[in-house]
Amino acid sequence: MRTSRIANETQRAINASVASRSVATRRSSRRTANGVLGAEDKPTKEGLEESPLSSPLSFHNDDKHARSVDLRKRKRAAAASSAKTIPLDQTTVRRSSRKAPKLEDEGETKPRKTKRQPAKHIQGPHDLVTLPPPNWERVYDTTAAMRKRVLAPVDTMGCESLAEDQRSPQDRRLQTLVALMLSSQTKDTVTAAAMQNLQQNLPGGFCLQGLLDVEPGDFNDFIQKVGFHNNKTKFIKSTAIIIRDEHNGDIPDTIEGLVSLPGVGPKMAYLCMSAAWGRDEGIGVDVHVHRITNLWGWHKTSTPEQTRAELESWLPKEKWHDINHLLVGLGQTICLPVGRKCGECDLAKDKLCPSIVASSPVKRRVKKEVQVRSDPDGEVKTVVKDERVEVQQDDVGVKVEVETMDAGNVVEVQAAPVAQDYTSVAPAVIER
Repeated sequence: MRTSRIANETQRAINASVASRSVATRRSSRRTANGVLGAEDKPTKEGLEESPLSSPLSFHNDDKHARSVDLRKRKRAAAASSAKTIPLDQTTVRRSSRKAPKLEDEGETKPRKTKRQPAKHIQGPHDLVTLPPPNWERVYDTTAAMRKRVLAPVDTMGCESLAEDQRSPQDRRLQTLVALMLSSQTKDTVTAAAMQNLQQNLPGGFCLQGLLDVEPGDFNDFIQKVGFHNNKTKFIKSTAIIIRDEHNGDIPDTIEGLVSLPGVGPKMAYLCMSAAWGRDEGIGVDVHVHRITNLWGWHKTSTPEQTRAELESWLPKEKWHDINHLLVGLGQTICLPVGRKCGECDLAKDKLCPSIVASSPVKRRVKKEVQVRSDPDGEVKTVVKDERVEVQQDDVGVKVEVETMDAGNVVEVQAAPVAQDYTSVAPAVIER
């Protein structure tokens, strides 16, 4: 049966439409990342004229769907391209708040801390010369005067004062060395108690032979309160053997010899040379000396050995022996590792310390108890007639708790503001 001419043209149009869609799909897959057609994908005028689908009347709906799909793909590709091609200098880099530069307000009136001025190293004509920090003599003299009024544990129980006076010089030097070895990571009060145990319980007394004869377990029991007593027992027993075999029964008289002993570091060696042999060959720098001199701004060091080198480069040698004792006592009483008492320090009053911190208020509760008769039977009750809290001037206006006592028992707690005369108003007499 023959088909009409119209039917044949309709079939050719359908086949051309299917072929055109296939070509469009292949071209869209070859698009670049920025959504622009390649040179080979651009439609030519001849191709459009040859396609039977170029007429909007014949394939309007299909072409509209293809354009919408193509438009969505172009938008996605353009967004990805713009995100990838932003220059680095136009991006915003987030920085830590701690590293952000601090902006100064125009009306800022807050006083700034005194800038630290450590020792300076300059090149002299022949060698590197270290200039001492400014006002260091005033700081040193003020600290020495303040330490005379404040008694610290190191003044009565320091390693220099723990050796027995009735012993021979050789035994006293040995006891000084052992006291220094025990003092590491240990408070002076505990070290003094351990030394007393050794002096009273070692066989034959506290001497070299006594250290050699005592059993390690017994020696460990004598010093069990000190820090790291197990290791110190091994170190001291080994040191006694080395002293007997290599140093003729006496402790070494050089820094190299002392440092070679087990458990003895540079700090102990310099302190031992000064206390036992009377020779100041270096500064014994412990945690107090290292911490306080950095707080003063004399230098900026990270280890005690660096602090020792800095101090020895400019501090007069006649002060090498005293500075350890001076600053250890200051660190034990006023310039504590935690909770420094700057309000009691003369350096803070004279504004000589650049690391002053606001200390917590000192409050002292004052009670005045009276006895009154509250009934005809003669029963006596104790009541608080007057009670106040003495505080420093910085605490004016701060509320403090005031307790009302009755025969030792708290019967009432009030929050009263501190008055201008630095005492809180006492509650009325309360009888219970």
